Amino acid sequence: MSFQKRLQSNEFVVLAEMHTPKGVNISRLVTDARRIKGRVDAVVVPDMDNGIMRMSAMAGGVLMQQQGVETIMHVYCRDRNRMAIQGDILAAHVLGIQNLIVVHSEDMSQGDHSDAKPVYDLDEIGLIKAIGQLQKGKDLAGFDLDGEPSFITGCSIAPYADDAALAAELSVAREKVAAGARFIITPPVFDLQHFTSFLAKVKELGVPVIPTVFLLKSLAIAQYIANSEPGAHISDELIRRIRKSPDREQEGILIAGETIAALKAMTQGVLIQTLGWEHKLPAILDIAGL
Repeated sequence: MSFQKRLQSNEFVVLAEMHTPKGVNISRLVTDARRIKGRVDAVVVPDMDNGIMRMSAMAGGVLMQQQGVETIMHVYCRDRNRMAIQGDILAAHVLGIQNLIVVHSEDMSQGDHSDAKPVYDLDEIGLIKAIGQLQKGKDLAGFDLDGEPSFITGCSIAPYADDAALAAELSVAREKVAAGARFIITPPVFDLQHFTSFLAKVKELGVPVIPTVFLLKSLAIAQYIANSEPGAHISDELIRRIRKSPDREQEGILIAGETIAALKAMTQGVLIQTLGWEHKLPAILDIAGL
């Protein structure tokens, strides 16, 4: 069953994020995709996430499709003007990609091409509207298309530090849903109790909510997120658990799998982020019972 049909049928969906290589060696990407084929419903392919120059998400998406794994492709506003974005969206459809996520674009100053010039010809709401207009057979200049693409488009909620920031994010998310977003990806979940109250608010938007589960690869990473991103809600108890473990890498995998298992009873899916440790996805899925 396709990702779109599973969403429409209220089935639980399992997504895994896989980055394209910084170069042309696709062996690791293809191997990782084959490891999880049949165990995830789709692979999310970011497009130069965190401002790091990589092979395009469209190429990665096509490679996933060739391996028999459905693709969900990131679309950003940062790097292309409205003409280039529309052209890429049309090309994605022709190449078999039918799922998109319009996501926040990170500041280029933190990337590996800090002197690159951002574009931002459209904002996220404008981009979602543009995708909808293409599906109606018109481009943004109002000209007719020769054939209409078809997509299910999602959006994301950015991390937030406090209730005021959350209220602002929910307000924007409401506009994204009104513009045509059909599912929402949340920030990483580290505290299930806190996520429960957050989820109640997001569910009011009326579309499927898919939380992110982030693999804590080490104690240092967990501590960094806890200290630099207070909205992440990484508890002292979780830090202690990782610190006391005789195998901290394995403990991170256990935490990810346990979190997914708990979320299965609460949400309509999960997105697993491993940031370079895609080879650990099968172990995480085993622990989650998926």
